[in-house]
Amino acid sequence: MNWINNVVRPKIRSILRKKDVPDHLWVKCPETGQMIYYKDLEANGFVVPGSNYHMRMSASARLKSLFDEGEYESLALPEVPPDPLKFRDEKKYSDRLKDARAKTGMADAVLAGAGRLEGQRIVAAVQDFDFLGGSLGTAAGEAVIAAMRAAVKRNTPFILFAASGGARMQEGILSLMQMPRTTCAVQELREAKLPYLVVLTHPTTGGVTASYAMLGDIHIAEPGALIGFAGPRVIEQTIREQLPSGFQRAEYLLDHGMVDMVVHRHRLRETLARICRLLSKREHVQSFAYTGKVDGVSARGVPVSLDGKGSNIEFGDDDNALGASPGANPNQS
Repeated sequence: MNWINNVVRPKIRSILRKKDVPDHLWVKCPETGQMIYYKDLEANGFVVPGSNYHMRMSASARLKSLFDEGEYESLALPEVPPDPLKFRDEKKYSDRLKDARAKTGMADAVLAGAGRLEGQRIVAAVQDFDFLGGSLGTAAGEAVIAAMRAAVKRNTPFILFAASGGARMQEGILSLMQMPRTTCAVQELREAKLPYLVVLTHPTTGGVTASYAMLGDIHIAEPGALIGFAGPRVIEQTIREQLPSGFQRAEYLLDHGMVDMVVHRHRLRETLARICRLLSKREHVQSFAYTGKVDGVSARGVPVSLDGKGSNIEFGDDDNALGASPGANPNQS
């Protein structure tokens, strides 16, 4: 009987055993529960085809989708002490950093690159939420500052993709110091008269919202993005009141003048390129902020220009690319 137990049964089990399914082969939509093949999701810009839900993108994928042909020059970012306070809670901060670096392949939460956007030279920085919630620490602050100064040195527009839970508590006051430091770097962009565009992605909260993420010339939000300082649950517990539907979501903030545009990810690249072209030409045309409807699409603070006679408003070839999608919030059930 031993040969049955030792030989036959293991062979039968090996034949009947289910093959392991690779991780991330299928992705579930958080809103509808729809299952989508990862390759299809990636090909669609990480937007779920059925529900139009905007999934998070990694920093490298974001930069590739922004630059022409997906080609860009990675900017060298300053090195900082990894654990200046020797912080430890349930786990050593140094170990958390190692795990985050192994998971994302990044040195810290910010990745920066320089390249061309529809032929224009630009510098861009992206916060990756998968790296400790995109939290703002010393390394992330130094990276944002270095990217902004690279834009000043190259005399190009600067685009920031924000996604963060706020300041990194493991670095204490050192993380909070990055708020005024990055604000000073924004001022350097303004003194150089260079466009500074901010794309607010889901979620952007805490100290990042309270500093450089809300200091741009134009603020563009992705549909359904959560944007604020404290989260809605904390606010409700503090004021003991029910918040309005869609509170702190991109569409709600557009209606209340907190952001300038809500743009679908598929139209984001062309919108950024158009705004960069327009703001880069402000020495040659008279520009102002327009609030109203462009072909029935809501927009606030949209940059437009007057022609040489100062009589005709020029929105560009595709007016809708400047505005917000009038549909419902795709990231909110």
